[in-house]
Amino acid sequence: MPNLPPFHLAFPVNSLAQARAFYGDLLGCPEGRSSESWVDFDFHGHQIVAHLAPEEVRAAAAHDVDGDNVPVRHFGLVLEMDAWQALAERLQAAGTRFVIEPHVRFAGQVGEQATMFLLDPSGNALEFKAFADRTQLFAK
Repeated sequence: MPNLPPFHLAFPVNSLAQARAFYGDLLGCPEGRSSESWVDFDFHGHQIVAHLAPEEVRAAAAHDVDGDNVPVRHFGLVLEMDAWQALAERLQAAGTRFVIEPHVRFAGQVGEQATMFLLDPSGNALEFKAFADRTQLFAK
């Protein structure tokens, strides 16, 4: 994979304390700069920013993808398979309620991937996925 520039994503949350507990404590994202209305997190080398904006938090629509009801508005990471498995185990051990439980999607097909979806405390959907063969990431 090429050396990609880090992306930046800002999103609304109901509570910065809950965002710190979820992104910092549960997901293990180091905290960067912050103010009374936002906090930066290092999301595996990418900058995500939780902005205190409860009026912007809303339920996500969903679409069917290979039998799963996938939240349309979501973000996440493509991890190496061993890192994905370790995260799935850590989240399960913490009692995380998944929107879509960890499993393999498109089994035996182009684009086969391990995936899981969960919500942060403000209802923002996150997907973590991994490919046994990363060349399948953009395969048609």
